[in-house]
Amino acid sequence: MGRNPIETIMGAVVLLVAGVFLAFAYSTADLRQVEGYQLTAAFAKAGGLKAGSDVRISGIKIGTVSSQRLDGTTYQAVVLLTISPEVRLPVDTVASIASDGLLGGSYLKLEPGTARDMLQDGAKLTKVRNYQSLEDLVGQIIFLATQDGPPPPPPGANTGTPPNGPAGSPQ
Repeated sequence: MGRNPIETIMGAVVLLVAGVFLAFAYSTADLRQVEGYQLTAAFAKAGGLKAGSDVRISGIKIGTVSSQRLDGTTYQAVVLLTISPEVRLPVDTVASIASDGLLGGSYLKLEPGTARDMLQDGAKLTKVRNYQSLEDLVGQIIFLATQDGPPPPPPGANTGTPPNGPAGSPQ
């Protein structure tokens, strides 16, 4: 069976295009590990956060989640963050777990505070907002809806009492 030179050239072109596509996808995905200083934060629930998740301020990636573990005494999810060295965070920075939408992944959202003192390498973020999943919120809404009795009748609705008081009462 002889080789057709056109098939060989087309195969090489397909491999070249695939290589260029992979290089482009890797460079735009920003998959590199952030180098910098380490911070920790403890949450009641990790909420889908995993090693490699972004750490963002105002939607801009400033770090990554390096690892997570369960604290054996408090049973909280302890998250280790690596923050870019150019970004200095005040000690009153608030950490929360956020979602990229209904189908998106989770990331760690930081809201810098106003303190003059800055967090140092190895510091712990003490102000955290615990994660509430969509399922938790829907459950709370259902619970609140079933706990209250029926809604009050609208003003002027027929409740069985005449609008001017019971029948026979003086006006």
